Amino acid sequence: MLRLIIFPLLSIILFFSTVHAQTSHQDWWKSTTVYQIYPRSFYDTDGDGLGDLNGIIQKLDYIKALGFESIWISPFFASPQRDFGYDISDYTAIAPEYGDMETCMRLIEEVHARDMRIVFDLVMNHTSDEHDWFKESSSNRDNPKADWYVWKDGKGNKGQKPPNNWKATIGGSGWHWHEGRKQFYW
Repeated sequence: MLRLIIFPLLSIILFFSTVHAQTSHQDWWKSTTVYQIYPRSFYDTDGDGLGDLNGIIQKLDYIKALGFESIWISPFFASPQRDFGYDISDYTAIAPEYGDMETCMRLIEEVHARDMRIVFDLVMNHTSDEHDWFKESSSNRDNPKADWYVWKDGKGNKGQKPPNNWKATIGGSGWHWHEGRKQFYW
């Protein structure tokens, strides 16, 4: 089973690639050609109107024939999809609309069978408010994960106004009030 080691508040790209001694070199990522895939809109194999991991598998020969050596896949982990899949609620689960862990493992195997590489976009600098880390962080100001997120007291009468005017890239304020903690989180 695929296990991910998580370090909070870091933004990294996690490379999942088996090293093939006959074709790989230490700095393969410096010279590879990359085909980026947003799974939701890529290729739908089950007729629900959303792309899926099976759709990526079905198009691997096409991608390789175009001359690409690597594929980079946007997040397909469990998510409430309020931030286009980048609001991950469980880094160890595949969003059911895309497939399951078995399909993910088959995707990795199929990519490697074509002597290609695969990169999963793993966003670590934020999660969904449905993630267990956030739930623990928001439970009170003194727990071990209390500082795993950006929390600020509000401004104005009774602190009910956001700490500043920062906007979210998806629109509106980036600050959200949390009633339990009586603070805003970013």
